[in-house]
Amino acid sequence: MWPTRPGEAVGGFRAFVLIALGTALMALSAKVNLPLPYVPMTLQTLVVLMIGAAYGWRLGSATMIAYLAEGAIGLPVFAGPVGGIAPLVGPTAGYLFGFVLAALMTGWLAERGWDRNVTLLFAAMAVGHIVILATGFGWLAFGLGLGAAKAWQVGIVPFIAASLVKNALGATLMPAARRIVERRG
Repeated sequence: MWPTRPGEAVGGFRAFVLIALGTALMALSAKVNLPLPYVPMTLQTLVVLMIGAAYGWRLGSATMIAYLAEGAIGLPVFAGPVGGIAPLVGPTAGYLFGFVLAALMTGWLAERGWDRNVTLLFAAMAVGHIVILATGFGWLAFGLGLGAAKAWQVGIVPFIAASLVKNALGATLMPAARRIVERRG
């Protein structure tokens, strides 16, 4: 969203401000959570996908890497009052690392015009959600050894309806936010 002119490069200061804003939004969205047995349901996936769509694939994925780095050094940016390495190797690890790939994919699609149409943006965000859920599922099933059936029950099924709602919300909010920014620019 910033910069708004075609072809304008994101300078170092702008990138720093956008990454700081994005990681702050990620930390806030992690605090809105519904505890579940293995992985809490949060608003993070909505924010990941909106950041990817707004920032593009490079800055969006860089923001997610910065977010993970903040958590890894101990800042309490993850769900609950948690920071440190534990979430990056525990049940949430696959989802957290999936954020980077999801921001990358959603941003890449947005840069190709998928952010200009609510239906296409919904589809781009669905791709992002699939990436997050797939990496989370893979980690639960194989990284933690829960097996495919258990990982499906605890890592996919509880998140399907919420993912659809978040996609609809994000696909509706992004064009509205873009119009506001474009009017100001």
